[in-house]
Amino acid sequence: MTTGTDLDGAGTGAAPRTGRRRPTGRFALGVTVIAVPLVLALLGPVLAGEPTARAASFTLGDGHWLGTDFVGRDVWRQVLHGGRPVVLTALGAGALAYLVALPVGLVAALTHRRWLEELLMRPLDILIAVPSLLLILLVATVLTPGAVGLALLVALVNVPDAARLVRAAATEAAARTVVEALRLQGESWWRTAVGYVGRTILRTLGADAGTRLTGVLYLVATAAFLGVGVTPDAADWAVMVDRNRTGLFVQPWAVVVPALLIVALTTGTNLLFDAALQRPAGRVGLGRLGRGQARKERRS
Repeated sequence: MTTGTDLDGAGTGAAPRTGRRRPTGRFALGVTVIAVPLVLALLGPVLAGEPTARAASFTLGDGHWLGTDFVGRDVWRQVLHGGRPVVLTALGAGALAYLVALPVGLVAALTHRRWLEELLMRPLDILIAVPSLLLILLVATVLTPGAVGLALLVALVNVPDAARLVRAAATEAAARTVVEALRLQGESWWRTAVGYVGRTILRTLGADAGTRLTGVLYLVATAAFLGVGVTPDAADWAVMVDRNRTGLFVQPWAVVVPALLIVALTTGTNLLFDAALQRPAGRVGLGRLGRGQARKERRS
């Protein structure tokens, strides 16, 4: 007798259990790598304590176990305070980008009105033609964005790519006969779009989210490195790399530590998404007619 596991293409016996355990090592490695920057970013300001008196610039010792920065501040204390702006801005920008891109891409893929699809996608084609960092710098010359403004700008430049990817993946999923079966069954547009098409493209979105979050972190860090959205002496990992690079060969920890934390954050994020994408896909809830069509598609 054919089991539900057989229909999902996972096989029987020990194979599914092996497939489920395979990403464990990568997942554990991702958690280990990302834990340090995340803990420092979220709990750092609580652990930092009171500020100490400033010392000479770019010195080691004298109670500063990571030395001092370009203006004599304790590097460890700056590290504890510098992660939260980077992490929160990047996460906020990524979430905002998908919050806009998901409905736009799904509507463009599933609508039968050509004019609506053109209205949604053509402005994004114009926006995607402008390099992301250049657009952020152009806006920054007119306005003075803070952390929230920087998150909005980074989200804006990521919406066109994300929306096009959602639309392409959703168009492929919407062309399947199971979607037509759902329509014949009388399912609502919302259930078809979210309940089937949305779940079908989750793996594609997961793969894109891991890469996109790395790109968002790069944009946020680069913008902060160039002074957009932050003050020149702000406690920010990217700003620390920029402002302390002149003393790299005198006091390297002021540059190396924040740079390594940014690298660990991006690397750990990609490892976690890779591990999650290796897990077997969950079953999609369909009606009886939809399940029958789905079985036919698997067999073919």
